[in-house]
Amino acid sequence: MPRLPRFFVPDLPLHVIQRGNGRGAIFRDPADFAFFRDCLGYAARRHSVAIHAYVFMTNHVHLLATPAGAGGMPKMVQSVGRVYVPYFNKVYGRAGGLWESRYKATLVDDENYLLTCMRYIELNPVRAGMADRAADYPWSSFRANAFGARDPLVTPHPVYERFAGTREARQAAYRGLFAAPVTEADLSLIRDATQHAWALGSATFRERVAGLGRRPDRKPIGRPKSAADQAKTRV
Repeated sequence: MPRLPRFFVPDLPLHVIQRGNGRGAIFRDPADFAFFRDCLGYAARRHSVAIHAYVFMTNHVHLLATPAGAGGMPKMVQSVGRVYVPYFNKVYGRAGGLWESRYKATLVDDENYLLTCMRYIELNPVRAGMADRAADYPWSSFRANAFGARDPLVTPHPVYERFAGTREARQAAYRGLFAAPVTEADLSLIRDATQHAWALGSATFRERVAGLGRRPDRKPIGRPKSAADQAKTRV
């Protein structure tokens, strides 16, 4: 199934995944994670992309981010690649590309799925067996969002900031969301939407995206209904 072209809607966040070529490692040492974080921070500031949540896994990266303009996200990703890939190749004596084709991105319904998507991202190390708790993994936004740790990469989303009245209450409420894992249903929704560049959100949100000229989810299976079939359905 061909992927839909990338789509931009002002003020709506995107869930982005960038994987290593052939699912190979893109980080081998803590210095690699740190250098990538610096590259990403510089590129995000330069291209006006606000990052709300992230995790750097061994062979892929997740971001939840809102670009200020249509070109912000691709320019940020390209900017990071132009610096990080030569660094990685030089350090490990390799040549060629590092990424698996192009990055994947999907629009996220900020009113209904933003916090779920943040949990999905920050719980990745736990699901992968790399950490017992989200707080134990150093290369994610969890400590910033849940405990207020300083992280220059993180820009709080308005929905997150409205989660509770004070900074301390907001962080406590956010930590409370991690008492349970993301449901299997939500895992499937997020993975399918990101894999195929569909819209991640409620039926109302998907209708809104469709109204902007974008197919928000999979095509109906089977041939289109004829006028006669549609009349029978209405009866």
